[in-house]
Amino acid sequence: MSLAQYTALSGDAPVSANQADTGGISANPQDMNSATALENEFINLMVAQIQNQDPLNPLDGTEYVGQLAQFSQVQSMENMSSLMQNSMVLMDNMQVLSTAGLVGQTVYVSSNEFELGEGVQNGKVELEHASNQVTLVVNDEYGQSTKVPLGAHRAGDVDFSINPEELGLKPGKYTVSVEVQDGQASPNILLSGQVEQVRIPNTGGAALVNVEGVGSVPFYQITQFGA
Repeated sequence: MSLAQYTALSGDAPVSANQADTGGISANPQDMNSATALENEFINLMVAQIQNQDPLNPLDGTEYVGQLAQFSQVQSMENMSSLMQNSMVLMDNMQVLSTAGLVGQTVYVSSNEFELGEGVQNGKVELEHASNQVTLVVNDEYGQSTKVPLGAHRAGDVDFSINPEELGLKPGKYTVSVEVQDGQASPNILLSGQVEQVRIPNTGGAALVNVEGVGSVPFYQITQFGA
């Protein structure tokens, strides 16, 4: 009795596998790219490869272990990405709830533009250094300037009020800047107002807060809550 000779051509011949050979595992087309689906596909291929490997030259089992470890890492990264997305959604929801509670509250916004009506526009100047003279310069949309001296101040916050009746200012849009003693940089200006409305963009992103006198600004531009 003679044994059938093994040749490279016979060893490389394609092997047909039916559903019974692959354990009947079928992947949902929607999940074909998920880590779990890829891992199942790899296991099916590995089983078929082990069943049809060259008995005279078997494959090294450490290769399978290494490939399985890589798939496990991919699956862990996929799970971590899903958790991060859920956390971002939760943070957005919390921001919406906290922002909605600001309606009717006084906030400070870092801005130098405001719309003046009959009411008084309040704000503060953040001085980094003491100055012998601090002066507000209020400019209307036509370029006319009105100066409001605030006197000498130490480093810190300097509160101010822009009263249109006292200064003879008409309703309209204005910008404000600060003049300090020579050699100092222009300090930051914060404008205050009550939150009238909170709007959540349909396209996502930061909530928009409509502040009286200041206008609509992103939530993250609010630097102080409360008067």
